[in-house]
Amino acid sequence: MREAGKIVAEVFELMREKIRPGVTTGELDLAAERLILHHHAKPLFKGYEGFPAACCMSVNDEVIHGIPGKRELKPGDILSVDVGAEIYGFCGDAARTFPVGEVTPEVAELLRATEASLYAGIEMAVIGNRLGDIGHSIQTVAEAAGLGIVQDYVGHGIGREMHEAPDVPNYGRPGRGLRLAEGMALAIEPMLNLGTGAVRTLPDGWTVVTLDGKPSAHFENTVAITADGPQILTVL
Repeated sequence: MREAGKIVAEVFELMREKIRPGVTTGELDLAAERLILHHHAKPLFKGYEGFPAACCMSVNDEVIHGIPGKRELKPGDILSVDVGAEIYGFCGDAARTFPVGEVTPEVAELLRATEASLYAGIEMAVIGNRLGDIGHSIQTVAEAAGLGIVQDYVGHGIGREMHEAPDVPNYGRPGRGLRLAEGMALAIEPMLNLGTGAVRTLPDGWTVVTLDGKPSAHFENTVAITADGPQILTVL
């Protein structure tokens, strides 16, 4: 899983280099897929329940599952890139939201707080804690920043399959839910919005957008629960 995670992390480094005004989401997706294949890994998302691309590319008010294509990025946009890779039969899954050029202070704070909520949740991913401890930590950061929490979609277990039990909500009560044990691996992924947490799905059947049209950010890491504490697998 570390190998799969490193490939995913390399995709984000590549995205950081390539994301700029004028580039299309389709061009970025193709570059990501080529990198995954270069490592003799499998793009996890491509073909998953019919999804047509290697990455989900979600712009501005698109929360998750945006389909890459001819859309050109503009200054001030934000782009959430969600990508997975499989190698040696094991999976890695992660997401980052990138600014395209300069963004407004409000949007910059959305990105900062969403990433901070992810790491607050990861800190709770220790042996003996419960799933509610992870969700509550994410919720606390989100609410302190005045952000809407997407509750219709959650994190998940991960291993030989991309989506495994248990669900990992981005809200919850401390001390409630499944007890965490050594050897578990979780994809923790807060999705936070500048406005309401309510969302809807576009007619393409994939793209999930905020109900009020305000921007959304998405940060995710694959995390292993070990005797030495949480180990983030989707970083270099």
